Amino acid sequence: MSAARLTFLTALAMLAFAGNSVLCRVALRDTEIDPATFTTLRLISGALMLWVLLHWPGRGARGTGGNWTSAVALFVYAAAFSWAYIQLDAATGALLLFAAVQVSMLGIGLLRGERLSPVQSAGFALALIGLAALLLPGASTPPALPALSMLAAGVAWGLYSLRGRGASNPLADTAGNFVRAVPLALALSALTLPWLSVDANGALYALASGAITSGLGYAIWYAALPGLRASAAASVQLSVPVITAAGGLLLLNEAPSLLLMIASLAILGGIALVIGGPKAASR
Repeated sequence: MSAARLTFLTALAMLAFAGNSVLCRVALRDTEIDPATFTTLRLISGALMLWVLLHWPGRGARGTGGNWTSAVALFVYAAAFSWAYIQLDAATGALLLFAAVQVSMLGIGLLRGERLSPVQSAGFALALIGLAALLLPGASTPPALPALSMLAAGVAWGLYSLRGRGASNPLADTAGNFVRAVPLALALSALTLPWLSVDANGALYALASGAITSGLGYAIWYAALPGLRASAAASVQLSVPVITAAGGLLLLNEAPSLLLMIASLAILGGIALVIGGPKAASR
């Protein structure tokens, strides 16, 4: 793959990931759709898009992969993500999500015996301080329950990502996990039926989030991943909260607070040190 094509695909994937936050926020802020219906439509349309891509003529695909444990993690991520965006700004939500994903993955690695160098340890501590500063009570602090919901979404996505490492066919596994997550989302919608609310615009945003920024976005990302070093693949995702903040400013008229900007620098800078810092010497 040429460098230009790789750059283009990577940029498209990051735009798609940021687009999920913008679409979800605008749907739950400006339309009548409820979070359970948004989650259900997102997972259904994502499953359909991934199935189509997997069975596209010439691919030779014969079925999907995945497993129920990963599907549950995917469902928890999608549901918690939707509920969080009832109140959170797009940029705040994306930062909380990204921080929770990375911190949870790093934390699990440490529990499994991985070691960090002094520079990486300092970066990890800086990210935690930035996250704590963002969540401490104050005038600019995001609402507690939506913030906790987004943190839960990030932990679920971190677990999902860890389970997917080393998959021989990530597109097939993702398709299978989306398919398995659909009945879980339908059950959630049934449980919240008294609060069901949807309109045409909300449904369109949910379908676009599932089919385009989720299903197609993941397919593009998996196409780019083989051409990226592991450090580059991790580092480039630092751009997602920044792109989301720009999208929130331009499309949703959201102005980031000073606290959010300072916390963003601490969290993203700290994670960048962990990703790009010197590795711990092996014993």
